[in-house]
Amino acid sequence: MPSILAVDDSTSMRQMVSFTLKNAGFQVVEAVDGLDAWDKADSRNFDLVLTDHNMPRMDGITLTRKLRQHPKFGRTPILILTTESSDEMKRAGREAGATGWMVKPFDPAKLIEVIGKVIR
Repeated sequence: MPSILAVDDSTSMRQMVSFTLKNAGFQVVEAVDGLDAWDKADSRNFDLVLTDHNMPRMDGITLTRKLRQHPKFGRTPILILTTESSDEMKRAGREAGATGWMVKPFDPAKLIEVIGKVIR
């Protein structure tokens, strides 16, 4: 069963994402922000990271950049799921190493479809 690190500072959004992913057969570990995700990523492997961008302590683009510098996560798919939709933000995500960008609110079927395309 593939494991996903789901990162979002919003409890309700984290619960919705986790519910969607678990119902699709994924194992999910939740993190409340980028620092929490970084701590959890350091101690285990994930098949995919799904992160919000706007979070306290460490945002999603900074998390993506840090994960890409870690040997374990150089090739791990990282999707940014956020309310941000500007071309500038998407470009910053790509430059940080994000695999893809999805805008909230998300369609559960579309989220699972995108994950299916990028996960190993």
